[in-house]
Amino acid sequence: MGIGLGIVLLLVGLVLVLGVVNFDISFIDDLALGWIFVIIGALAIILALVMNQQRSRSTHVEERRYESGR
Repeated sequence: MGIGLGIVLLLVGLVLVLGVVNFDISFIDDLALGWIFVIIGALAIILALVMNQQRSRSTHVEERRYESGR
C-alpha cells in the first residue's frame, strides 16, 4: 500500500507541477501544491522500500521443547 500511495502522490504532484491541469482556486497555488505532493510521494516510496527491506532481513526463531519421558 505504501509504494502505491507514493506513486499516486508523485504522479498527481507531477501533473500539477507540469501544468497539465490548472485549478482556479484563489487560495491554493497549483505549483506549490504539486511540489508538496512530489516530495511526499517520494518520501512515501522511500519509506515503504526501507520498511520492506527491514521486514525481509528479520529472522524468526522457533523453539520446540519435548519432554524426555514420552
